[in-house]
Amino acid sequence: MLTQRSRYALRAMLFMATQPPEGAPVPMTRIAAEANVPRKFLELILADLREAGFLISTRGKMGGYRLSRPKHLISLGEIVRVIEGPLALVPCVSRTAYRPCGDCKDEATCAIRLAMARVRDETARILDGTSLADATAQELAAA
Repeated sequence: MLTQRSRYALRAMLFMATQPPEGAPVPMTRIAAEANVPRKFLELILADLREAGFLISTRGKMGGYRLSRPKHLISLGEIVRVIEGPLALVPCVSRTAYRPCGDCKDEATCAIRLAMARVRDETARILDGTSLADATAQELAAA
C-alpha cells in the first residue's frame, strides 16, 4: 500500500508534468495548492525528488521547480522508489534491498516468497511502464 507521502509525491510530479517544459519555474506554493499537498510535507518531498534528479530548483523571487527531464522519461516506479524504497512487499524478493526473512525455513520453496515475487514483478512492470506523460494523458482522456 502506498503511503500518504508517496501519493503526495506522485500528485506533485503529475502536476509538474502538466507544466510547459520551458516555462518559468513553478513556485512551491502553487504546487502545494494545485496538487493538494500540505506545504510542510511538500517541501521535504520536493527536496528528495530534486536530490534524486527528477526536479531542478531555482532560488529567488521568481524561483520554483521544473522537471529535470522530459515527462516521458520519468516513470511512476522511479518516483515511488525514491519515496518508499523497494517495491517488494517482503524483503526476500527485493531486487535492491534483499534480506532473508528470519522465520523462513526454505526460501526456494516458500509459497509466500513465490507469490510476492510475482506481485513485485507485476507492480514493477506497471509502474515502470507508466511515465508521467502516460499518466497525465490518461487523466486528460478521462476528464
